[in-house]
Amino acid sequence: MLTAARLGATALAGLLLAGTAAAPASADTPAPSPAAPPAALYGKGDPTYDGVWRQSLALTALASAKAAPADSAVAWLTGQQCADGGWPSYRAAGAACDPKTEDSNATAVAVQALTALGGHQDAVAKGVAWLRATQNTDGTWAYNPGSPGDANSTGLAVSALTAAHVDPAGVARAGKSAWDGLAGLQLGCAAPAAGRGAFAYQPAPDGTLAANNLATAQAALAAAGGALPVTTTDRTDAAPAAPVCPAGGTTTAVAHADSAEAASAHLVAQLNANGQHLMLTTPGAEPAPDLNATSWAVLSLVRAGHPHQAAPAADWLAGNGYAWAAKGKDGTDASATATLLLVAQAANLDPYNFGGTNLVQLLMDAGPAVKTVPSAAASAASANPNGTEAPGSGITDGEDNGGFSPIWLVGVGLLVGIGGGLLISLNRRRQAAAAAQAPAPAPKDDEQP
Repeated sequence: MLTAARLGATALAGLLLAGTAAAPASADTPAPSPAAPPAALYGKGDPTYDGVWRQSLALTALASAKAAPADSAVAWLTGQQCADGGWPSYRAAGAACDPKTEDSNATAVAVQALTALGGHQDAVAKGVAWLRATQNTDGTWAYNPGSPGDANSTGLAVSALTAAHVDPAGVARAGKSAWDGLAGLQLGCAAPAAGRGAFAYQPAPDGTLAANNLATAQAALAAAGGALPVTTTDRTDAAPAAPVCPAGGTTTAVAHADSAEAASAHLVAQLNANGQHLMLTTPGAEPAPDLNATSWAVLSLVRAGHPHQAAPAADWLAGNGYAWAAKGKDGTDASATATLLLVAQAANLDPYNFGGTNLVQLLMDAGPAVKTVPSAAASAASANPNGTEAPGSGITDGEDNGGFSPIWLVGVGLLVGIGGGLLISLNRRRQAAAAAQAPAPAPKDDEQP
């Protein structure tokens, strides 16, 4: 059963955003008891629903930061793979594989992590074979095989194929390729103008599509030919182009060549309308900022060649991400920290001072000791011998790293009260900073995730 433990990390977020909650466990099938996290796993929370997901993101982010993970951490991930090539969300030590528990999300991110690490081609090839075997006849993927496909799972699967250097156009079932699967879930000219370019989680019973933020953010990365970790070669200040629809046109499909641009245009519009973050709308709850969807939006926009449009959202994450990453009920949230680390790297922000937080150290401290510490991490540790800096402690200027911390603001508030009249104004204008310093050349995209 899917639960809120993986909200935002799996297709469950799409279920909730679409207004369909997972069915509760019956009296005959009680929810499993919380599992103790293995020592080799990143994060201290119950791994039942997100063990493979968070381990894969952590290993990908560490590899991208040039930190060699512990052999035990990598062995734990490869040991979770089943003989048929798929990964479940989590499998307790010694437990047999159950094909019904294998899921496309866990498999997709595991394939991307092992590709990023290198040296695991057999496991990657088996994972790709599992994805091929579990594709639906409309070209999509479901969270669990045998269910209707969704845009989140399809996007993640396509990114895994891209990471493994497998052309998604050649992965097909019943004549429908992976690109066809994505196209069937993207809103085109038949949709209201405000939704065009977005992806729906799944079609409604009547076949209509409703825009979904997380589905759009994750599927857009795949549409742009991207995988984790994100790199880009084509950098432009031009805004992404919305779909061009003929007057009175009713075409529903967005051509694959235009898919990433159309999705990017929708994401930029949503970010601009909500203070540079996306919103989570859960049935019965007040809308709230969705840091996970915002992170994936930044990754997708950078990969699509729009880092300038992604920059304000990356700055917002730098100023607001600490509580998400480091304040979970079980301590550091390894999945959130790894995601923010991937965002910082993609957006060319400092991962050692991301809104004042040393993301690399925070992630390294959440799991087994790495074999190789990046030289930059060693320098940061030398400058801060007490460990991970508190938010804001590394900020020396209001625009340093484009973000600020709520805790830093509390300190400012105290100074205001003590000083009796001190007025401090914070200005986080990324464009002004960009004008003062030209961006560094984009890294080469060698198509590895």
